[in-house]
Amino acid sequence: MQGVPTPEDFMARHQERLAWMPWLYAGLKPELRRPLRAWQAAIQARLVALECITIGDDCFLAPDAQLFAEPRRPIVIGNAVTIASGSFLHGPVTIGDNVSINARVSMDGGGAGIVIGAGCRIATGVMIYAFNHGMAPGVSISTQKTTSRGIVLGCDVWIGAGAGITDGVRIGDGAVVGMGSVVTRDVEAGAIVGGSPARVIGTRGR
Repeated sequence: MQGVPTPEDFMARHQERLAWMPWLYAGLKPELRRPLRAWQAAIQARLVALECITIGDDCFLAPDAQLFAEPRRPIVIGNAVTIASGSFLHGPVTIGDNVSINARVSMDGGGAGIVIGAGCRIATGVMIYAFNHGMAPGVSISTQKTTSRGIVLGCDVWIGAGAGITDGVRIGDGAVVGMGSVVTRDVEAGAIVGGSPARVIGTRGR
């Protein structure tokens, strides 16, 4: 028979819950965040010490989120950003204020980088890759040169769960990308797109 859970057990479980659902952290009152500040400060300080990362104020980073940023591939995180468990980010990536990156998001800035505007919501399992392999005939994929044009998400963009965004895409302010969509071309501001490849299926009327 297992023993009665201790307060430490409950705190550890609370931290696990927040790591997978960081929007809960964003909604906590200041007095409820206070016991978590040292935990978050340690996680963020370690990343800043080991990687070329800048982290703004009032952010939440899951302890198992994997952020990698070399000197020429930095990650810049704005204020009030949340990054959930299982996420993988490789710079160059620039994240605006009040951005939510949910569980198992994967993004690589390639050479040209990824820019995410303020207020974006990126749902579980989204894949954003700012590079591509060549596909010339007679040459193996493993030896093809890669190219990178970069990816830009405007402000207030919502990327649905499991969506993919390919290199070179620009998504305008207020656009919505449906769950499971593959975005291979630019999306206008306020457009709602879905499918593979994604096409316009509606508008937010901005």
